[in-house]
Amino acid sequence: MGRANLSSIWREDELSLQAKKTTLNSLSHTHTHRLTAMDDELSMDDSNQLLDSASDFAYHPGVQNDAAAKKFLDRFPLSVILNTLQTKPDVPGLEDTLVVCLERIFKTKYGASLIPHYMPFVQVGLTADSHSVKRLACKTVTCLLEDSDLEASCALQLLIDYEIYPLLLDCLINGNEEVATASMDAIKKLAGFPNGIDIIFPADNKAATDLGNLVAQCSSLGRVRVLSLIVKLFSVSRSVASVIFKANLLTLLEEGVSKKNDTLETLSILELLYELAEIQHSAEFLSRTTLLQLLCSLIGNSATETILRSRAIMISGRLLSKDDSHMFIDESSAKTVISAIDGRLGFLQSQDSDECESALEALGQIGSSIQGATLLLLCLPPAARHVIDAAFDRQGHGKQLVSAHVLSLLLSFLVFGGGRKIMCALLPLDLSFLSNLNLLMEVITS
Repeated sequence: MGRANLSSIWREDELSLQAKKTTLNSLSHTHTHRLTAMDDELSMDDSNQLLDSASDFAYHPGVQNDAAAKKFLDRFPLSVILNTLQTKPDVPGLEDTLVVCLERIFKTKYGASLIPHYMPFVQVGLTADSHSVKRLACKTVTCLLEDSDLEASCALQLLIDYEIYPLLLDCLINGNEEVATASMDAIKKLAGFPNGIDIIFPADNKAATDLGNLVAQCSSLGRVRVLSLIVKLFSVSRSVASVIFKANLLTLLEEGVSKKNDTLETLSILELLYELAEIQHSAEFLSRTTLLQLLCSLIGNSATETILRSRAIMISGRLLSKDDSHMFIDESSAKTVISAIDGRLGFLQSQDSDECESALEALGQIGSSIQGATLLLLCLPPAARHVIDAAFDRQGHGKQLVSAHVLSLLLSFLVFGGGRKIMCALLPLDLSFLSNLNLLMEVITS
């Protein structure tokens, strides 16, 4: 991937920028010399000593502090360790031990302060054949952003100068699961910096690092990983979520749900939406998409795989359970979701299936707020009847257990949340489930 044009993110005068470049050039000359020094190469005996000492440091119980890291590096300089890692990959156990050792070193303040001197190692590490080394390089970026005393703008400039972000994306898409996770953590940390947002979301939507472009070009696994990154970034803050929404990246999740030719990928995307629905500001942005309509379509489609319907039901329940959901999701949309779940429960009435339990649990989540409980009890027919009736159903033990929990939430509202007024509204309707509900109300209030 080519170097991204990110110069627009720096709003500094020429003298300040020149001073930073001077500092970075000084760091570059220092670490380049260290990486290429021939006397950093160890003999076999010295390599064995390094392996033993690194193993002790790596697997020492408890947290390693700055003093321990400095003591270790005084004996084995970082340039020596990195050179050994690059030149002796075939020594049994050496690579894994050094990787763990370096991870612990870079997690200390002292170790993190050395990272700017070794950015060429980070750059090369991100392209290494070894998954362990790639994972280490990704975690090193996180440590640079998290624990280094380097000024934030200088740290970001290092990432730009060494083209680290495109390499992190490559690790995310093509690395193994551990590498992808470490890469995602580093990018999420980068998103926590105001200017980091400009690196992750380039103004040019045709850039090679544009997340929408990557989704279009990736394999199924790569797409899911990029979408997972979008969800992680969405959770960073409301401001980052707003950038994601304006970049139309949430539509990528909607398109994934609409696919009908890859059940596994659709399920993976539904799992991501379930995670997304848990985020505090999710209702605000998801309410402006067609997600609820898509979920209702999945729930009401009998031809859809059961596991996909169940997940769609749970996502709907979680989204409508948010404290602020009624502020962003209109009552009509909420009723449509409840009606879809109600219709599915009506179809599953005589079955003790996982889908039925998911639907009952979703109703419980919706009913955990005053607005949700009101809708469950006053919709016609009241969706709450399924919960109440299932609690008295001795034939379906699984449904009975789930319903008992859900019912406790509804009863708390009815008893302590002014629910008597709702009871008065329901009584003239002569609904069969009211005898069970009245019995429970009398027991609780007596």
